[in-house]
Amino acid sequence: MGYKYAVIGAGRQGIAAAYDMGRFGDAEEIILVDSHEDIAQTAAMRINKLLAREVARGVPLDIMDLDKLEKVLQGTSSLLSAVPYEYNLYLTELAISLKSNMCDLGGNTEIVRKQLSRNSDALEAGITIVPDCGMGPGLNISLAMYAISLVDRAKEVFIWDGGLPQNPKPPWNYLLTFNFNGLANEYYGNAYFLRDGKVTEVECFNDFEELDFPPPLGRLEAFVTSGGLSTAPWTLEGKLDRLENKTLRYPGHWAQFRAFSQLGLLSPEPVKEGGIEFIPRHVLGALLEPKIVRPEIKDVCVILVKCIGEKNGEKAEVFVELVDNYDERTGFTSMQRLTGWHASIVAILAAKGRLSPGAIPVELAIPGITMVEEARKRGLKVKERFE
Repeated sequence: MGYKYAVIGAGRQGIAAAYDMGRFGDAEEIILVDSHEDIAQTAAMRINKLLAREVARGVPLDIMDLDKLEKVLQGTSSLLSAVPYEYNLYLTELAISLKSNMCDLGGNTEIVRKQLSRNSDALEAGITIVPDCGMGPGLNISLAMYAISLVDRAKEVFIWDGGLPQNPKPPWNYLLTFNFNGLANEYYGNAYFLRDGKVTEVECFNDFEELDFPPPLGRLEAFVTSGGLSTAPWTLEGKLDRLENKTLRYPGHWAQFRAFSQLGLLSPEPVKEGGIEFIPRHVLGALLEPKIVRPEIKDVCVILVKCIGEKNGEKAEVFVELVDNYDERTGFTSMQRLTGWHASIVAILAAKGRLSPGAIPVELAIPGITMVEEARKRGLKVKERFE
């Protein structure tokens, strides 16, 4: 039996997800919807070439044209939203009306909460909706849940993750592998952790530390950014004493972007100067993005989870680690692979009826061991060790 998948947004992460659906999802058809015809068609051609079969079809369409979008998506087993988060509630309601499973790349916890409030509607439709998939939030949380499953009782969970260039070049030592606005969102506002068993608000750029990784990564910086845990702190409140997530970067990044933050350059709020109104982060993006974007991006992504708890009546520490690199064969960046594939795995499992129906947070939707098995099937090297 084949499945019909739809990917809304045929950019970098959407292409990677569609490729994975074609390779591992028993896909009969994959529809790539994008407002730009050339992007939709080029993405479909690339996937068909990589898979050596005609399975993907590009559809140029304004997704706010509901009548046309409904017609295109009729009979879809799973749809994946790879467009900006402000469209995800709209697409959630569409998925419910079409009785199609859905997941998305998230980006805003408040919108995720609104999507999860549609649980009874999703149950009635017999579908699964899982917001906030991707590398982080998403795979980082899935690996944390896997680490928790490896001990009898978990007490503290620490997550570090980040996407980095393989060959950093000063002064930035960083390459942008997704939309600048997404980066600005991560660096703006506050994160939510568990401390002493309670949900606690922590300001971005706080709790700076340095960690040593095996070569060629070496020493990396880690600091607080927002949104990386999605709804997990509330789900796990009262079950863990501590839950934290920090972003990894090469040395020097923290000081640079913390300074931008202190100047207000990451703010999305309008500012008026000399009679001209502008949004600070738009100015920063216009100036900085050309300096941290390259035509070819060869990156490395890292996720490290440390879980402290008890096993067999004794204190135990378990580490779960994933290091992934740009793939020369497919041309996919590691960020594309980890972001797109986490979401596509969810879409595939939902299409095949392997996930419970309802609108479910990512930390509860997929057992950690299931995600690890699927990741390893795709060649992702998830390692674990006890200390």
